[in-house]
Formats: sequence, C-alpha cells, structure tokens
Amino acid sequence: MPAERMLPTPESEDLIALTRELAAKELAPRAAPAEEAGAFPREVFRLLGRSGLLGLPYPEADGGGGQPYEVYLQVLEEIAAVWASVAVGVSVHTLSCFPLWAYGTDDQKKRLPDLLGGELLGGYALSEAHAGSDAGALSTRAVPDGDGYRVTGTKTWITHGGEADFYALFARTSDTGGRGISCFLVDGDQQGLSFGPPERKMGLTGSTTAELRFDDAYVPSSRRLGEEGEGFPIALSALDSGRLGIAACAVGLAQGALDHAVDYAARREQFGRPIIANQGLSFLLADMAAAVESARATYLEAARRKDRGLPFARQASIAKLVATDAAMKVTIDAVQVLGGYGYTRDFPVERYMREAKVMQIFEGTNQIQRMVIGRHLASSVRL
Repeated sequence: MPAERMLPTPESEDLIALTRELAAKELAPRAAPAEEAGAFPREVFRLLGRSGLLGLPYPEADGGGGQPYEVYLQVLEEIAAVWASVAVGVSVHTLSCFPLWAYGTDDQKKRLPDLLGGELLGGYALSEAHAGSDAGALSTRAVPDGDGYRVTGTKTWITHGGEADFYALFARTSDTGGRGISCFLVDGDQQGLSFGPPERKMGLTGSTTAELRFDDAYVPSSRRLGEEGEGFPIALSALDSGRLGIAACAVGLAQGALDHAVDYAARREQFGRPIIANQGLSFLLADMAAAVESARATYLEAARRKDRGLPFARQASIAKLVATDAAMKVTIDAVQVLGGYGYTRDFPVERYMREAKVMQIFEGTNQIQRMVIGRHLASSVRL
C-alpha cells in the first residue's frame, strides 16, 4: 500500500498526487529497461522539470516551487519508491543549485530560474579519490590568472558526470586546509573539462557516475560563488540538506520494496492459503513496515526543524543513518519474502537491494554520520 501522508496544505496534497501519477505512468514503465541497459534517462528529468519538480524547495521568486522541505522530501520519496536513480538525481540537482541560491550575487542569481526550471540539470563536484569523506583535503586547484582561475584536478564519483549542464565545483585556492577551498559554478561544456567513462556500479545503473577531469580549465571570477576560502562552509551547509534528500530516497526505496513484498505475499499461496497468513512471514513484514515508518518519521522531524529555521545538522545525520540502514535491511527482507523469485531480475526487489547499499555510502558514509552525531553530543556537554 502507498505511504500514508499527513501534509501541511491542500496544495502539497495535490503535489504528492501529481508525483504519484507521474511515477506510476511515466517512471515505472521505464525504470527496469533503463536500469538493465545502464541508460541515463535525461528525458525523464526534463519531464519532471516541466512538471515543476526540480526546484521545489526554492522560492517561487527564484523560479522554484516554494515548498517546505517537509513536502519536497516526500515528493522525493514517492519518486524513489518507483525509480531510485531518478530520485537520487533530483536530490543531487537540488543540492547543486544550493551554492548559487545561498551565496550567489544578485547578478549571478539571474541564472537561477534556468537552473531551477528543469531544462538544465546539475551535478555536485566535491568528492575526490583521496578526499571522499575528508572534504578539507581536496587537491583540485584553482590558481588565479587575470580575471579568473585555471582549474586542474580530478573529481570522482560525480553523479550526472558528463550528463549535467552545470556543476557546483569545489577547488583549492590556497594551502590552508578547509579554509583554502572555494566554490565555482562551471558549465558542463566548459573548455578544459572532460569526463571519464561511467563507473560500473552494483546498482543505480541508470544514474551516470563519472570522473570530472579539469585540465587548465579557465573559469572566470564571475563564476566564483561566495568569497575565496568560503567553499568549505558552503559544502557543509549544502550537505546537511543533501543528507535529508538521501534519507528520503532511502525511505522511498524501502517503501517500494515493502509494497512489492506485501503484494507478493498476499497473492502467493502455499498449503491452500496466502503466505501472508503465516505468522512467521507476517511478523517479518510487520518489522519491515515498522522500519519504514520509523525512518520516515526521523527524516520528517529533521525537515520540520529546517523549515522552522532551527539547527538540524545532527538530526540530518541521524535521519541519513537510520533511513539508509533501514533501507538495506528492508530490501534484503523483501528478497527473502519472494524467495527464489526475489533473487531474479523478473521482480524489482533484487534491484532495490542492490540500490540500497550505496545509500549507506554516499553523502557521507554511515560511519561518518556516527562521527558527526557523536561530535554534536560531545559539544553539548562539558568534557
């Protein structure tokens, strides 16, 4: 059964209804073939953009949807329940728009309507091979040159790498650790930017992940967002919100797996009755449902704090940790419910299980989330 939602306004209820309809009619039929072929669904993002779903949490005056995070995340969840690659892509696009929206000048922000309107797709270029969870150790450099910078280095694990129309790029402008990083808005066809082949991943095969290779790429100073050395706090503030996006994607993935497991158990008969009538199996399904609804409540609590202007970094890390661990367990159990069929590609739960694993890794591994939570706890008491 679809998730039951308590939404704040009639408008948000209509938005969820629209998303469910698009997911059922447009996304669901395309998901399995695209994932099987490893095909990036660019036309799907254009469809979502034209439907107003790519800029939901940003103000209408800037070209966004003017929706609170509480609503935006539930839209993400609805998409992820059908096609996780697309939901993750929407989350990454939303994340990539944040530096321009939050730190851009009035002149720079004239581009926002194009970015948020859906015709353009974004990427977030932070990670590097030796600086995955240690964002302060970036080695990609932006060296001042006249009225701009020469950028050299390689970004790895970039969602939409080679597919995006623009990237929020983080590069080192001085050797002062985290204080030496700056943020830039770079076009996808930037001269001096090339891309590695798509990574061969366990899951999310419809979401292209690739290296970005900068070879003396000239980026004008007008494309720097914020001041020099302000990139690290920009990245961290964006990631708090990005973790909520991944938490919502994980819950949607788990909800989709639960829905398939319940449907199968209700239709599959053994010894003259549906297997859902067996207590052992019904208890397993009950635990799956409890995990999904608990994880949903966790990310919604963090989102509501964000919407009210309250600190939410700790709650975002908790939501990301709880939701992605739940998704891993629920998808594994969904495969178990379907038995041998669950292990085949004839049913989507094996794909869901493969997709769940990366949720525990990107936007900060769950080990990093535990570190973040622990530091918040330590800072709240006198040691």
